[in-house]
Amino acid sequence: MTDLELKKRLAHILLERSYKEGDFILASGRHSEYYFDCRITALHSEGSWLIGTLFNRLLADLPIVGIGGMTLGADPLISATTALSHVMGRPLSGLIVRKEPKNHGTSQYVEGLANFKPGDKVAMVEDVVTTGGSLLKACERVRDAGLDIVAVCSVLDRGEGGREALAEAGYTLRALFTRPELVALGKE
Repeated sequence: MTDLELKKRLAHILLERSYKEGDFILASGRHSEYYFDCRITALHSEGSWLIGTLFNRLLADLPIVGIGGMTLGADPLISATTALSHVMGRPLSGLIVRKEPKNHGTSQYVEGLANFKPGDKVAMVEDVVTTGGSLLKACERVRDAGLDIVAVCSVLDRGEGGREALAEAGYTLRALFTRPELVALGKE
């Protein structure tokens, strides 16, 4: 299947399962006329396969050895992408960034570091980018752990300043969809 065919199918599933219109308060504290809960689709068998396939294709031009993101939203994205990367012949390892360090054992923010060496190139993934705050925090923790972030990606860019905040920090956002793209493709 082409990328466009995969994105159309994913858009249909996202609109059916993860996209709701109404009056919502987002994690950023902002009010929104729609809510996007990507986890529902990312935990759906076909949705997971589509996201993992599209993220692998989106990152194919980069010399990365892994991907990471902030728990909980990025967890299924990381799992889908890393599992499919093996089948696609370009194995990637995963990192999960905690909101708070473990209060026992190694007391670390980043899980999965044993699969990496300092300076390894990685991409960071997120389900939804609004302000970019959680993705920037995850990037900071991964950089502090000694890895080189060469890309940041999301399923949805809400178009509400996150792309610009990421650019200000030196990152270019690669998103599968903007809201207009998601709605248009999902209705085709």
